[in-house]
Amino acid sequence: MSGAVKKPAARIAVVLLKGRVGLHRDVKRTLDLLRLRKKHVCVVLEGTEANLGMVKKCKDAVTWGAITDETYKELVDKRGRRDRDGGFKPWFHLSPPRGGFERKGTKRLYGAGGALGDRKDRIDDLIKRMV
Repeated sequence: MSGAVKKPAARIAVVLLKGRVGLHRDVKRTLDLLRLRKKHVCVVLEGTEANLGMVKKCKDAVTWGAITDETYKELVDKRGRRDRDGGFKPWFHLSPPRGGFERKGTKRLYGAGGALGDRKDRIDDLIKRMV
């Protein structure tokens, strides 16, 4: 058993790209737990196995990837909202991306030319176009 253990990403950004109409109730419940209730909302989560499992369960409606500290700071500066205690709310309302989504739209996975699924390090490009 000398397999390499994958170290999870420090932070992952998850963006809801499709509406909730027509999704299975388990997927809707998972989106509620992730605080993704409207289109174009982004949440930043710790890259734990539990969080990645929830994100992969709703992979047909969201896109995600490892976010850099610079992009996270830009999100907080431009789209961060304060709660009653003075801290920041854990979600960010974004606009649709300038220039649109990828060539095949929001019906295909990112690896097949679409916008859904795991983007790995390239989530920063999408978020910067949506801020």
